[in-house]
Amino acid sequence: MNLLGQRLPLVTPLGRAMAAVRSTLGWVAFFSFFVNLLALTSSIYMMQVYDRVLASHSLPTLLGLTLFALACLLTLAGLEVVRSRLLVRLGARLDAQLSGLLFEKTLAAGRNSQALRDLDQLRGFVTGSTMLSLLDAPWMPIYIGLVYLLHPWLGHVALLGGVVLFLLGLWNERATRAALAEAGAEMAAGARFAEISARNTDVIRAMGMLPGLARLWRQRHDYGIGLQGLASDKAALVAAWAKSVRLLLQIAVLGVGAWLVIRAECTAGVMIAASIIMGRGLAPLEQAIGGWRGFLQARESYGRLRQEIGQEKPQDEPMPLPAPKGLLAFEGVSAAPPQSRRLTLQGIDFTLQPGTCLGITGPSAAGKSTLVRLAVGVWAPAAGAVRLDGARIDESPREHVGPHIGYLPQDIELFPGSVAANIARFGEVDAERVVEAAQLAGSHAMILALPEGYDTVIGPAGANLSGGQRQRIGLARAFYGNPPLIVLDEPTSNLDAEGEAAVRQGIDEMKRRQRTVLVVAHRPALLGGTDQMLVLVGGQVVKFGATQELMPQITRKSALAPEEEAARA
Repeated sequence: MNLLGQRLPLVTPLGRAMAAVRSTLGWVAFFSFFVNLLALTSSIYMMQVYDRVLASHSLPTLLGLTLFALACLLTLAGLEVVRSRLLVRLGARLDAQLSGLLFEKTLAAGRNSQALRDLDQLRGFVTGSTMLSLLDAPWMPIYIGLVYLLHPWLGHVALLGGVVLFLLGLWNERATRAALAEAGAEMAAGARFAEISARNTDVIRAMGMLPGLARLWRQRHDYGIGLQGLASDKAALVAAWAKSVRLLLQIAVLGVGAWLVIRAECTAGVMIAASIIMGRGLAPLEQAIGGWRGFLQARESYGRLRQEIGQEKPQDEPMPLPAPKGLLAFEGVSAAPPQSRRLTLQGIDFTLQPGTCLGITGPSAAGKSTLVRLAVGVWAPAAGAVRLDGARIDESPREHVGPHIGYLPQDIELFPGSVAANIARFGEVDAERVVEAAQLAGSHAMILALPEGYDTVIGPAGANLSGGQRQRIGLARAFYGNPPLIVLDEPTSNLDAEGEAAVRQGIDEMKRRQRTVLVVAHRPALLGGTDQMLVLVGGQVVKFGATQELMPQITRKSALAPEEEAARA
């Protein structure tokens, strides 16, 4: 039985992972046969003691039965350990196959880590006790059949109990499914809201926005908690009824059994054995009802994972290309941000030879940041193509093209780890190349002044560094390995005059090494060191040419702020 949803093609990562789950669960079910068979030991032992030992007063019979029961119970314990270990290793295998892919997709899409939490939820379910209960539940008819063999009236009681518990399980599923699904959606939305707020904590605290945002978060969070509480109340009610029904059934079996013993239709041993067998047969169903909430949450998580990666087929490994030299071409490029249809760039067309430095400028919302994201391949164009040495950069595997690109975004993020590891992009740290990159960025002296130099551990988001220090380390990261394409988005926004001069020297050195450099800037001192200049207004190129020719025009006519020109007119 497929407990986790419809089957998926084995060519998809989720399909292969679920196939592994089903295969391992098949082995667990195989061992479950022997577990449930050996679980009859206590009832059979009890029946034999009552009917044989007490009647014959035979100590050898008692000793033999006891030793046999002990051997069976030790075997049962070993099989339980095997089942549990199989499920633990199943969880590890599921995580190994999917967690890396989900982490990469989370980073690539810039979303929160909901997919990773869904994987944790799914893994926790398939390795938990509820899964074992669901695997043991199909043996309930066999237990009821054994009770029927002992006596039909006892079997009738057991069958009635099984039907009642099954109906309680259906009631539980219908009563809690919708509430838990809505609660999960609300709690996930609240978590995303909290993550966004945490990334902007300085703005929130500075402008006193915390009470308002906290009120919005609390409303959504409380609504989700309320739905969870409603579903939990219903589930607890059903679970309480299930437990009461099972205990009532055991009393009923003992009562009917006593009546049959009085009528001499069965023995006391049969009565006790029937009670134990029925209790063992119905216990997994009761436990499954108690853990039904976990099953529903795991099913919701599986559904989201199926939407995320369920239809995604692995791409064939492309033929490796030689290292690019830095020939960058925009061929009729139009682009919009992901999940948006509004074009922020239209008809961009230019080519840069290796060793060229292009200055990009224009007013706010002109499309400058869109252009640099296209240049490094993190966004794909809506029309046209961006090529690096002839290959489309957005279609190149990131692990292949990434080491050949240096990128400094406007919002600089450093990661927990040493300064050296951040500069080396968390690959193998080459000390000589790290120091060289820092020197090119004018960061070497600043880094040496840190408490532990290059071994200084950076806190989350670089919280223990100033904005200028983060920018200099980010610039060194962009220069690391002498990449043939370097894209810098406002590289001097947090730097003083000395830092700006160091950045310009680093760019000049990269030009000398025949590296292609794109610089987004507004300061004439930085733009003046470029070879060519591109001016964007409203997502379109209004000026493109040699910097020496365009710089006087821009300075004279205020081309950097055309909206001011319009106001003056």
